[in-house]
Amino acid sequence: MIGTFTMVELPTGSYLKGLGVRKVWYKLPVWIQKDGGHWSTYGGGGVEVVPQSPYRNFAYAGWLVQRDFGRKWTLGAEVFHHGREGYATPQTQASTLVDAGGYYYFRNPGFQLLFAYGHSIAGMTENYAYLGLYWTWGHRGAKA
Repeated sequence: MIGTFTMVELPTGSYLKGLGVRKVWYKLPVWIQKDGGHWSTYGGGGVEVVPQSPYRNFAYAGWLVQRDFGRKWTLGAEVFHHGREGYATPQTQASTLVDAGGYYYFRNPGFQLLFAYGHSIAGMTENYAYLGLYWTWGHRGAKA
């Protein structure tokens, strides 16, 4: 599969308080994916267009491998690189990161716990962790 997930981010926070970019900005990625049995692998790259000083446009790319463990768990690992994001962000320099994480699927397949931890292996030092709930809804009678 080949696809894109173009994003347009609207300014909603106060730029003067460090809560926004003040202008509309865009993510323009292209991803490819291959599934086989319990395994999936996907990745690609793109560019983030941020027309506001002292932010800057930058490229990014990444690749992920993940495996389903039964009906409840999906675990994976990824390598990700981003360019310099500009002086208004914490990521003033480029960095390459490795992370591991996954999903836990609750009773409803549209309700998941997402988690990840990652750190840089080259470039600027970065560490991050993520824990979130993901919920989608729609017609319950629809086929998966």
